[in-house]
Amino acid sequence: MSNLLHDAVQLTERQQLVRSSIRDICADFDHEYWRTRAEAGEYPHEFVDELVEQGWMGILVPEAYGGAGMGTRETVVMMEEIAANGGGFSAAQAVHGGVYNSVPIVEYGSEDLKSDLLPRVADGEASIQAFGLTEPNAGSNSTAIETRAEASQDGEEYVINGQKIWTSRVDVSDYLVLVARTTPLENVEKRTRGISMFLVDLEDAYDQDALEIESIPKSASEFVHSYELWFDDLRVPAENLIGVEGEGFYQVLDGLNEERLVIAAECLGLGRLALERAVQYATDREVFGSPIGSNQAIQHPLAEAYARLQAAKQLTYNAADRAASDEAVDLGAYANAAKFLAADAAYQSADAAVQTHGGFGVATEYDVERYFREARLTRLVPITQQLALNYLGETVLGLPRSY
Repeated sequence: MSNLLHDAVQLTERQQLVRSSIRDICADFDHEYWRTRAEAGEYPHEFVDELVEQGWMGILVPEAYGGAGMGTRETVVMMEEIAANGGGFSAAQAVHGGVYNSVPIVEYGSEDLKSDLLPRVADGEASIQAFGLTEPNAGSNSTAIETRAEASQDGEEYVINGQKIWTSRVDVSDYLVLVARTTPLENVEKRTRGISMFLVDLEDAYDQDALEIESIPKSASEFVHSYELWFDDLRVPAENLIGVEGEGFYQVLDGLNEERLVIAAECLGLGRLALERAVQYATDREVFGSPIGSNQAIQHPLAEAYARLQAAKQLTYNAADRAASDEAVDLGAYANAAKFLAADAAYQSADAAVQTHGGFGVATEYDVERYFREARLTRLVPITQQLALNYLGETVLGLPRSY
């Protein structure tokens, strides 16, 4: 079954190399490793260190700065394989930020910032695992953020005050990409203006006693910790402004669709993992003298999950190909459809896996209950299924705006 899932799309030689390399790394980290990390709420340092050692955290860093110089085509393969080979969605999320938070620096950072930071990210000396956008009063409505960054009178620095929530991996990151308002909402002509991006040195922030963090207890992705952050007169050098002041919202949007395709791939990997564990159990478990997988009540939900994963994978990988081409395409339509379908396919696969295991479906030793919790999470992050449908309804189908 596993080979058929891989054969759903035709991979380039480069993609095949990525798949083979990531599988080799994942082979050293079995189900027990991930189960233990989840139970203890321990970040998978050993796994991440191996990815760093082999250069995979710099997959999106240009070769000129010491990175692999790859793109979305290759990253979807990397993240699907990480999720599929034991660790699930959480394993991919453990490194997702470290891979994608370099992109704003690549695209918008000054040459000084790029030449200083990107080689260190590529070789693992520095990590940018955390991205601070969401706030208690500004969830999906990002233009409503209230965190304020004010330029000092001499123009040498910005002073930042405010609060963020659901900022992940702050505990394992050297830097935070922070989104803040440089112009208050009431003073801009358009809500999307007046927002800027900054690179925050977390050690420096703690040394200033200007940053306080508090972990948020949660029931999924136990080893990828999320935090609430408070900034109190945090001073950030002016050269740590990423891109153009006031244009941060558009900088956040740029590349968002390609990152959303990678999230879809992570969902696919989770769905594959849950389905493979379910098929194995259905083959091995015998009741009334025959494997339970011979019963259509078990077999059909697994077959349907497989079909849905196949369809979602076709769309996701096709969209990644389109993103890599020079062809003009509404990538947002592909990305939102792919994320919606992949998250739903992952959820259906995980639900079928739990049902296949019967009572053992909620036993932690079989792992599928963890996959189910992660699959439920994928329908919420990084956007809800409803927001993906809003985009498709309004932007693709031309229906009236609903909010």
